[in-house]
Amino acid sequence: MSNPRIVLLFSGKRKCGKDYLTERLLQRLTPDRAQIVRISEPIKRCWADKLGLDLGELLGDGPYKERYRREMIEWSDGRRAEDYGFFCRAACSEGVVAAREVCIVSDVRRKTDVRFFRETFGERVRTVRIVAGEETRTERGWKFQQGVDDVQSECDLDDVTEWDLLVENEAGADVEGILARIEALL
Repeated sequence: MSNPRIVLLFSGKRKCGKDYLTERLLQRLTPDRAQIVRISEPIKRCWADKLGLDLGELLGDGPYKERYRREMIEWSDGRRAEDYGFFCRAACSEGVVAAREVCIVSDVRRKTDVRFFRETFGERVRTVRIVAGEETRTERGWKFQQGVDDVQSECDLDDVTEWDLLVENEAGADVEGILARIEALL
């Protein structure tokens, strides 16, 4: 990856609004200044290649991805056990077309993800945790899945308390205010 001035790591449970907020942040900062990198993209690309699946559907937010989510998590956990930074490195190399000042990593899910970015970018890393209650997440389409919502990919960061910014993104949240708080980290 080129040398961004700031690397923003976003984490949070499924349907807390990570993708929505990071997309809105990108619009606000503009693609000339910032870009979004997704750790899940190389995971889904490898999984699609391995099983001959539709990558476009896996990258989406529909039932197709949900049908494969649990197996994909288990497979990617095995790969991470061999090399914890594998998917982070792949996301960085695939996600960068040109140097940008701000790199937004939209889907940090594990302590090893944070470790990789801190080891790679040091003091340039800022962490943002997005939280939303179960009622709000349910309204956004979340439904608890055993083997998905109770495993490391969803729970590994639950006990982390030191975030540069903790954001509550409940229904009706002041999105512009949230984005301003995130921008202040820059």
